[in-house]
Amino acid sequence: MTQKITANLWFDNQAEEAVDFYISLFDDAEVLNVLRYVEGGMGEVGKVMTITFRLAGQVFTAINGGPEFQFTEAVSFAIDCGSQEEVDRYWELLTAEGEPGPCGWLKDKYGLSWQVVPRRLLELLHDPDQRKVSRVTQAMLQMGKLDIAALEAAYDAA
Repeated sequence: MTQKITANLWFDNQAEEAVDFYISLFDDAEVLNVLRYVEGGMGEVGKVMTITFRLAGQVFTAINGGPEFQFTEAVSFAIDCGSQEEVDRYWELLTAEGEPGPCGWLKDKYGLSWQVVPRRLLELLHDPDQRKVSRVTQAMLQMGKLDIAALEAAYDAA
């Protein structure tokens, strides 16, 4: 089945380096296609123009488009994590040379925003008891990297 919508990520000139980095983070990851600039194109002949790649089933295209556009937090990619170990792993790898943020958000070394989200957080936030949800939300708002045990403690507090 072909993916109908593909996220395109605009880099100045680090598309190949960034894709190598992202591919190293996920077990289910691969480069699907590489297009290089040719004579008469807008870039240096032979340099990567675009790289299409897949991370955990999601197809992306990285573009070496120049310095005109930068990433902002207006778009981010959320990583569904099944355990604290998975949260810790992605947080550590993505904040290396990057920038940690609040509530599970971070920017990687290329300025791309990610949310490292434990699945358990969403379960706790969908509880019908709004007092529990409020406590979990308040705990989350005090965190950078999300801590499942601390979120559960807030949920269980009387």
